[in-house]
This record gives sequence, C-alpha cells and structure tokens, in this order.
Amino acid sequence: MKKVVLAYSGGLDTSYCLKYLKNEKGYEVHTVLVDTGGFDVEELSAIEKRAYELGSAQHANLTIVDKYYDKAIKYLIFGNVLKNNTYPLSVSAERVFQAIEAIKYAKKVGASAIAHGSTGAGNDQIRFDLIFQTIAPEIEIITPIRDLKLSRQEEVDYLSKNGVHYSWEKAQYSINKGLWGTSVGGKETLTSSQPLPSDAYPSQLQKEGEEKVRLHFEKGELVGLNGQFDKPSNNIVALEKLANAFAIGRDIHVGDTIIGIKGRVGFEAAAPLIIIKAHHLLEKHTLGKWQQYWKEQLGNWYGMLFHEGQFLDPVMRNIETFLQDTQQTVNGVVTVSLKPYHFSLDGIESDNDLMNTGFGQYGEMNNAWTSDDAKGFIKILGNAQNIFSSVNHLDHD
Repeated sequence: MKKVVLAYSGGLDTSYCLKYLKNEKGYEVHTVLVDTGGFDVEELSAIEKRAYELGSAQHANLTIVDKYYDKAIKYLIFGNVLKNNTYPLSVSAERVFQAIEAIKYAKKVGASAIAHGSTGAGNDQIRFDLIFQTIAPEIEIITPIRDLKLSRQEEVDYLSKNGVHYSWEKAQYSINKGLWGTSVGGKETLTSSQPLPSDAYPSQLQKEGEEKVRLHFEKGELVGLNGQFDKPSNNIVALEKLANAFAIGRDIHVGDTIIGIKGRVGFEAAAPLIIIKAHHLLEKHTLGKWQQYWKEQLGNWYGMLFHEGQFLDPVMRNIETFLQDTQQTVNGVVTVSLKPYHFSLDGIESDNDLMNTGFGQYGEMNNAWTSDDAKGFIKILGNAQNIFSSVNHLDHD
C-alpha cells in the first residue's frame, strides 16, 4: 500500500484530506502535526486521538517552538517585520517551518507522497509546495482540496456522509494559532467592507483600566518581563497571556497574495505587536541613523521573502547575519501600558541610549560645539544646493 504523510492540523481541511486519501485513493495515511506554539498538551492529545479515529495509520506530534523562535521569530523581531505595516507574519512564518518539518518526517518514514490541505486560492499552497519540492523533489505532492476545488460546505458534507460530524458553525471560521499570533478567517474577510465580529477572536476583554509591563531586551531579544527572566519563547507566551486579558492585538491585514489577488485576513497578535513596537522604540534610542535606515530596507525585504515562501533562498541567511549584527547595542527596558483593546509605549531605559549624553539636548542646549561651529556646519551643509541654485539661476518661486 502506498504511504502518504499528511501535514495535519485537526481542522476541517486536513480532516477531509485524511478521510479522502484513505477512502478514495487507498493510501496508508500517516499524519504529522507540527506545533509552533499553538497547542497545549491536552489539545495535542485530542488531535492525535481524532487523527486515529479518522483513519491515520500513524500520528506524530512534533513540537518545535524553540527552533521556530531561534530560526524565524528572532529575526522577525530584529527586522521589526510587519507586512504592510500591519501584520507580523503570524501564519506566514509558521507555515514555512511546518512544511520543513513535515517533509523531513515524510523522508524519515519512507513516504512516496506528501499532502496538505491548502486551497488553490491562497498563499499556503505556495509555501508548502516550495519547501516540499526543494527539500524532497522525489516525493509527490498531493493537494485534494486544491485539485477538487472544494468549498468548506462540500468538505463538511463529505465528512458527514462518511460518518464524521463537523459543526458547520465551527467551520465558518478558520483559526490558526501559533507562538507568533493567531489568524482568523471567515465570511467577513472575503469582503472588503465587513469587520470580523468580536466573538470571532479567541481572546475576549477581561480587564479594564491600565497595567504597566516592563520588557527587558538584551541584544534585541526579549529576555525578561517585569524583572522575571526566562527564555524568549516563554516570555512571548507570558506577555501574550497578560495582553490577551485586554483583548489587545486585533486587526485585519489586507495585502497582495503571492498569486496576484488581494486578500484579507483577521488576526490577533498581542505579544508580537507589543514586542515589535517596543523593540523598534529601543532601537531608535540605541542605533545610529544609517543602521536604522538599512535595517528598515532589509527588514522589509526579509519579511516579504519570508511571507512569499522564499525562506530557503540563501539571501535570507545573508540578511539574518546583518540583522543579528545590528543588535549588539539594543539593550534595555521598555515600559508599555496595556489598556482595553490597545497599548502605548511609555519610554525606555538603557545604558546604550544615544539620547542621554552630554553632547546636547534637542531644541535646548549644545554642550559639545559653539555657535560658530554650528554656523560653519550649516554653511558647508548647504554648499551643494547653493551651487546648483546659483548655476541654474533658480528663483524658487
């Protein structure tokens, strides 16, 4: 019997694929769930049980949270990556790493094929396929939902006919949770005008008022919260828990998909948004002007290539080296105020703060140069534009 590995999540799409591949195609289906931080022990156990009930010959849960942080999230923070100044690549990044681990697992168990539950109208199909064909071009890629052009209702109906009940109400919203945020898709995000209902988001408002939280950074990494120090991945989880009580981090990303169409997706990413904004503020105080400029250019490129599934391109390693090198002086504490549905940055404390020096205070006093020094500097600075204006007889009306 032919063996196929299915990248499994326990959701509607992959549940359909599991049943279809076993019943209609006669495959021995092995399922693998790659946990990037979106599941607790009980949820992983329930998903494994569900996989076997649906007909999986063998199921594996692979937890890669720390690896995912070290090889992906760390650089997304260093680059302050927000797609279209909005989206922290919550699903984009984790899909790449789920694909890498899934195809490695397929090679390990000797599968002749690998399957995923992506449609033909989104970005995930490209992320999965690019990784699969790069790492194991000899393994066939199977995509039932893309090939059959199925609607979610058709998937529900098929499962029902095969004795599997799947709530249509639950199926109306597609939710993907990971360490770096949760995406939420539904009928509203298929329109240009409708917002997601509040109860579609995983976290609901539990706290009123305001709460301060102090983020400790060392070389650009979040090493502590409120004086308590732990590994960065644990700090992200802890911050997410604090901020979720205020229902922070909700938004809808609108962007150009890899296949050329516009798309909308809702997301909840309290910790990622707070960390990126706090980190960026700390960089404004501790990095030079041109460091910040080139970081912004390369960070945007890094995020775009990552989002579009090009993680294995060697230029990504080059950009990571640059981003890592820029973080040597990004040390200090950023204080953030958490409030219902939003947050604000209060300020920073850092031994590397370039603002707290004896050279001068902006708009106030100059301690390291004289009035004549300033006049001479301004005169020389204006030389190029003065010469151009003079030679070309410009009157600047």
